[in-house]
Amino acid sequence: MQNNPAVIIEGTTVVFGDRLERASVRIEDGRITGIDGARDGADVVNGRGHLLGPAFVDIHGDAFERQVMPRPGTMLPVAAALLETDRQLAANGIATAYHALTLSWEPGLRSVETGYAIVRALDTLTPRLTVDNRVQLRWETFCFEAVDLIREALAGPRLPSIAFNDHTSMVMLHPSIPLQERPFDLDPAFPIVDPETPSFTEKMAERAKRAKIPVADMVALVRSMWERRPQVPDAIEEVAALGKAAGAPMLSHDDSQIETRDFFRQRGARICEFPMNRRVARAARDAGDFIVFGAPNATRGGSHLASIGAADMIREGLCDILASDYYYPAMLLGLARLKADGVAPLHALWPLVSGNPAQASGLADRGIIEIGKRADLVLVDWPEGGTPAVRRTWVGGREAYRAAPAGELVMA
Repeated sequence: MQNNPAVIIEGTTVVFGDRLERASVRIEDGRITGIDGARDGADVVNGRGHLLGPAFVDIHGDAFERQVMPRPGTMLPVAAALLETDRQLAANGIATAYHALTLSWEPGLRSVETGYAIVRALDTLTPRLTVDNRVQLRWETFCFEAVDLIREALAGPRLPSIAFNDHTSMVMLHPSIPLQERPFDLDPAFPIVDPETPSFTEKMAERAKRAKIPVADMVALVRSMWERRPQVPDAIEEVAALGKAAGAPMLSHDDSQIETRDFFRQRGARICEFPMNRRVARAARDAGDFIVFGAPNATRGGSHLASIGAADMIREGLCDILASDYYYPAMLLGLARLKADGVAPLHALWPLVSGNPAQASGLADRGIIEIGKRADLVLVDWPEGGTPAVRRTWVGGREAYRAAPAGELVMA
């Protein structure tokens, strides 16, 4: 990590692990080196009227896809898209981001080919990026072609996470079964739709548009992938073994049955990402797993899929982590909504977007304001009763973002 000049942020209200308190925070050489200490020649940032918290750790964010493909079927250069995404992350106080990179049999945006391009572009762009950009290998379990990419990414300089996804079974699910209650995906009696029906063809239209192929070709592709189902368990075992060997954090996605959560926990996935009903969330809690919900869910006051609400899960002790999901500003806005709704005090809510995702991801050096920790910090303008806005973001002690509003003097 590069050495940076010593900086003291003064006069701000600091989000500590157990309280909010007015304090000064000193950072140098990428670390927090003092709380309420002497200036000793450090540069001073006037934080009066602002809130200083640990910068956000985003365990799952796929908003970057809108930079790669801003319109369905319209792909833009990957490097430019990632540079723009990096700026958005810093501007939203996110110092560590796991990009939810879908590795699918689907052509186009979520293809293995695009996955290789993004992983390798991040390797090349790292010296130019302002935040810690990593990937969540959001692996579709029917996509055997992605295993070599997973192996390559696990050997890279920034350890990724692995999320086990099965949207293939979701696509094939019989419409009489609610998605939130679908059986264990590997159940031999899994109830499937007739792919010959017009309704199935209609369902595939949006997916075909994203992949830039005719709808009939998408229907045929889905049917051919479903024929792979007998080989899926062995592929899961292989990827889980790769993740374990690398020490990668592993997640299972959209679990609808306790059996599903148990299956992936037994293979090393100790993070339950977006459980689809309370009984799965409770089983995950009883087993000591981390539980993730979407920050947009918290911001909006409910799930866009009519699933369970993040605020309710937090109240019930069934949510440890909020992820940006599809909207980076939701990391901060979700905190604001939860605070306004009286779900918990702000200092108790903040770990949902900082310390807890860092711990779940094996990043013990960040996520909390404490001497010796990495200086990943966010300075927030948060007027009483108003909408909060990020003013500065530091990543490893380096200023990654600064914004001065028109009606305010620039802070030193």
